[in-house]
Amino acid sequence: MLATAYLPGLQYFSKLLHGNVVVEQHENYVRQTYRNRCNILTANGVMSLTIPVVRQSGTRIKIRDVRIDYTDNWQRLHWRTINTAYRSSPFFIYYAGDFLPFYETKETFLFDFNCKMLDMLVDLTGLKTNITLSDSYCPQGGDMDYRSLVNPKSILDDTGFSPVPYYQVFSSKFGFQPGLSILDLLCNEGNNSYSICAASQLKVASD
Repeated sequence: MLATAYLPGLQYFSKLLHGNVVVEQHENYVRQTYRNRCNILTANGVMSLTIPVVRQSGTRIKIRDVRIDYTDNWQRLHWRTINTAYRSSPFFIYYAGDFLPFYETKETFLFDFNCKMLDMLVDLTGLKTNITLSDSYCPQGGDMDYRSLVNPKSILDDTGFSPVPYYQVFSSKFGFQPGLSILDLLCNEGNNSYSICAASQLKVASD
Protein backbone atom coordinates (compact mmCIF):
# COMPACT_ATOMS: atom_id res chain seq x y z
CA MET A 1 0.00 0.00 0.00
CA LEU A 2 1.18 3.49 -0.87
CA ALA A 3 0.07 7.02 -0.09
CA THR A 4 -0.77 9.34 -2.93
CA ALA A 5 2.14 11.51 -4.09
CA TYR A 6 2.95 14.38 -6.43
CA LEU A 7 5.51 13.33 -9.06
CA PRO A 8 6.85 10.61 -6.73
CA GLY A 9 10.44 9.45 -6.77
CA LEU A 10 12.40 6.32 -7.59
CA GLN A 11 11.78 4.84 -4.14
CA TYR A 12 8.01 5.12 -4.65
CA PHE A 13 8.19 3.62 -8.12
CA SER A 14 10.32 0.73 -6.95
CA LYS A 15 7.33 -0.34 -4.84
CA LEU A 16 5.15 -0.45 -7.94
CA LEU A 17 7.25 -3.37 -9.14
CA HIS A 18 5.19 -5.58 -6.85
CA GLY A 19 2.56 -5.66 -9.57
CA ASN A 20 -0.57 -5.03 -7.52
CA VAL A 21 -0.59 -1.83 -5.48
CA VAL A 22 -3.29 -0.14 -3.43
CA VAL A 23 -3.24 3.64 -3.03
CA GLU A 24 -4.80 4.85 0.23
CA GLN A 25 -7.57 7.39 -0.32
CA HIS A 26 -9.17 7.43 3.14
CA GLU A 27 -6.22 8.45 5.31
CA ASN A 28 -6.01 11.92 6.84
CA TYR A 29 -3.91 14.46 4.98
CA VAL A 30 -0.37 14.70 6.34
CA ARG A 31 1.67 17.88 5.86
CA GLN A 32 5.33 18.02 4.81
CA THR A 33 5.19 14.75 2.87
CA TYR A 34 5.35 13.73 -0.76
CA ARG A 35 1.56 13.89 -0.98
CA ASN A 36 1.82 17.38 -2.43
CA ARG A 37 5.57 17.83 -2.80
CA CYS A 38 8.40 16.55 -4.99
CA ASN A 39 12.11 17.24 -5.42
CA ILE A 40 13.89 18.07 -8.66
CA LEU A 41 17.48 19.00 -9.46
CA THR A 42 18.17 22.49 -10.80
CA ALA A 43 21.28 24.49 -11.59
CA ASN A 44 21.11 25.74 -7.99
CA GLY A 45 20.75 22.30 -6.43
CA VAL A 46 17.81 20.25 -5.19
CA MET A 47 14.55 22.19 -5.17
CA SER A 48 11.18 21.23 -3.73
CA LEU A 49 8.01 21.92 -5.70
CA THR A 50 4.87 22.06 -3.56
CA ILE A 51 1.26 22.09 -4.66
CA PRO A 52 -0.59 24.52 -2.36
CA VAL A 53 -3.77 23.19 -0.83
CA VAL A 54 -6.84 24.93 0.55
CA ARG A 55 -6.66 25.29 4.32
CA GLN A 56 -9.53 23.55 6.08
CA SER A 57 -11.07 24.30 9.45
CA GLY A 58 -10.24 21.66 12.02
CA THR A 59 -7.19 19.43 12.19
CA ARG A 60 -8.21 16.41 10.13
CA ILE A 61 -9.32 16.05 6.55
CA LYS A 62 -9.27 12.97 4.34
CA ILE A 63 -6.68 13.09 1.60
CA ARG A 64 -9.50 12.39 -0.84
CA ASP A 65 -11.13 15.71 0.08
CA VAL A 66 -8.09 18.00 -0.05
CA ARG A 67 -8.58 20.77 -2.61
CA ILE A 68 -5.83 22.41 -4.61
CA ASP A 69 -5.37 26.13 -4.01
CA TYR A 70 -5.09 28.18 -7.21
CA THR A 71 -4.85 31.58 -5.52
CA ASP A 72 -1.30 31.86 -6.84
CA ASN A 73 -0.31 30.49 -10.25
CA TRP A 74 1.72 27.57 -8.93
CA GLN A 75 1.22 25.66 -12.19
CA ARG A 76 3.07 28.29 -14.18
CA LEU A 77 5.86 28.40 -11.59
CA HIS A 78 6.25 24.61 -11.48
CA TRP A 79 6.28 24.21 -15.25
CA ARG A 80 8.72 27.08 -15.74
CA THR A 81 11.04 25.57 -13.11
CA ILE A 82 10.79 22.10 -14.61
CA ASN A 83 11.43 23.43 -18.10
CA THR A 84 14.48 25.40 -16.95
CA ALA A 85 15.89 22.44 -15.01
CA TYR A 86 15.43 19.75 -17.67
CA ARG A 87 15.30 21.38 -21.09
CA SER A 88 18.93 20.37 -21.67
CA SER A 89 18.37 16.77 -20.52
CA PRO A 90 18.42 14.05 -23.20
CA PHE A 91 14.74 13.12 -23.06
CA PHE A 92 12.81 16.17 -21.85
CA ILE A 93 11.71 17.00 -25.38
CA TYR A 94 10.09 13.56 -25.68
CA TYR A 95 8.08 13.84 -22.46
CA ALA A 96 7.25 17.55 -22.27
CA GLY A 97 3.99 17.09 -24.14
CA ASP A 98 2.85 14.45 -21.64
CA PHE A 99 3.48 16.65 -18.62
CA LEU A 100 2.35 20.03 -19.92
CA PRO A 101 -1.44 19.40 -19.69
CA PHE A 102 -1.13 18.93 -15.93
CA TYR A 103 0.08 22.52 -15.70
CA GLU A 104 -2.56 23.97 -17.99
CA THR A 105 -5.81 22.48 -16.65
CA LYS A 106 -7.14 22.89 -13.12
CA GLU A 107 -8.01 19.76 -11.18
CA THR A 108 -10.13 20.41 -8.09
CA PHE A 109 -8.78 17.73 -5.78
CA LEU A 110 -5.13 16.90 -5.06
CA PHE A 111 -5.86 13.17 -4.97
CA ASP A 112 -7.40 13.20 -8.45
CA PHE A 113 -4.50 15.26 -9.81
CA ASN A 114 -1.96 12.82 -8.35
CA CYS A 115 -3.81 9.72 -9.56
CA LYS A 116 -4.05 10.95 -13.13
CA MET A 117 -0.38 11.89 -13.14
CA LEU A 118 0.57 8.53 -11.61
CA ASP A 119 -1.29 6.65 -14.35
CA MET A 120 0.67 8.61 -16.95
CA LEU A 121 3.98 8.02 -15.19
CA VAL A 122 3.38 4.28 -14.98
CA ASP A 123 2.78 4.22 -18.73
CA LEU A 124 5.89 6.28 -19.45
CA THR A 125 8.16 4.10 -17.31
CA GLY A 126 6.72 0.88 -18.72
CA LEU A 127 5.80 -0.62 -15.37
CA LYS A 128 3.21 -3.40 -15.50
CA THR A 129 1.33 -2.37 -12.41
CA ASN A 130 -2.29 -2.79 -11.38
CA ILE A 131 -3.22 0.18 -9.20
CA THR A 132 -6.42 0.19 -7.17
CA LEU A 133 -7.77 2.56 -4.52
CA SER A 134 -8.57 1.58 -0.95
CA ASP A 135 -12.24 0.94 -0.13
CA SER A 136 -11.80 2.15 3.46
CA TYR A 137 -8.99 3.28 5.73
CA CYS A 138 -6.43 0.54 6.34
CA PRO A 139 -4.55 0.63 9.66
CA GLN A 140 -0.78 1.00 9.41
CA GLY A 141 1.26 -2.18 9.39
CA GLY A 142 2.31 -5.16 7.30
CA ASP A 143 5.18 -6.01 4.99
CA MET A 144 3.56 -4.31 2.00
CA ASP A 145 2.59 -1.06 3.73
CA TYR A 146 4.84 1.73 2.47
CA ARG A 147 2.71 4.76 3.37
CA SER A 148 5.07 5.96 6.09
CA LEU A 149 8.21 4.34 4.70
CA VAL A 150 8.38 6.45 1.55
CA ASN A 151 8.90 9.95 2.93
CA PRO A 152 11.22 12.95 2.49
CA LYS A 153 13.21 12.09 5.61
CA SER A 154 14.41 8.69 4.43
CA ILE A 155 16.00 7.86 1.08
CA LEU A 156 16.79 4.25 2.00
CA ASP A 157 14.43 1.74 3.57
CA ASP A 158 14.49 -1.81 4.94
CA THR A 159 12.68 -3.43 2.00
CA GLY A 160 15.76 -3.82 -0.16
CA PHE A 161 15.62 -0.43 -1.84
CA SER A 162 18.94 1.18 -2.71
CA PRO A 163 18.97 3.87 -5.41
CA VAL A 164 21.13 3.07 -8.42
CA PRO A 165 23.05 6.16 -9.56
CA TYR A 166 22.15 7.36 -13.05
CA TYR A 167 23.08 10.29 -15.25
CA GLN A 168 21.79 13.68 -14.06
CA VAL A 169 22.19 16.98 -15.90
CA PHE A 170 23.92 18.71 -13.00
CA SER A 171 25.79 15.70 -11.58
CA SER A 172 29.15 17.26 -12.48
CA LYS A 173 28.29 20.12 -10.14
CA PHE A 174 26.46 18.34 -7.31
CA GLY A 175 27.25 14.66 -7.73
CA PHE A 176 24.46 12.10 -7.91
CA GLN A 177 21.40 13.26 -5.99
CA PRO A 178 19.02 10.53 -4.77
CA GLY A 179 15.46 11.18 -3.62
CA LEU A 180 14.37 13.10 -6.71
CA SER A 181 11.10 12.88 -8.61
CA ILE A 182 10.72 10.16 -11.24
CA LEU A 183 10.60 13.11 -13.64
CA ASP A 184 14.35 13.47 -13.17
CA LEU A 185 14.92 9.82 -14.08
CA LEU A 186 12.68 9.96 -17.15
CA CYS A 187 14.23 13.15 -18.50
CA ASN A 188 17.76 11.86 -18.06
CA GLU A 189 17.44 8.16 -18.84
CA GLY A 190 14.28 7.76 -20.94
CA ASN A 191 13.58 4.10 -21.73
CA ASN A 192 16.21 2.98 -19.22
CA SER A 193 13.97 4.19 -16.37
CA TYR A 194 12.32 0.81 -15.87
CA SER A 195 15.59 -1.09 -15.56
CA ILE A 196 16.93 1.48 -13.09
CA CYS A 197 13.77 1.13 -10.98
CA ALA A 198 14.18 -2.66 -11.00
CA ALA A 199 17.88 -2.53 -10.15
CA SER A 200 17.17 -0.16 -7.24
CA GLN A 201 14.71 -2.59 -5.64
CA LEU A 202 17.01 -5.43 -4.67
CA LYS A 203 14.22 -7.71 -3.54
CA VAL A 204 10.58 -7.81 -4.55
CA ALA A 205 8.11 -9.58 -2.33
CA SER A 206 5.43 -11.67 -4.01
CA ASP A 207 1.79 -10.80 -3.42
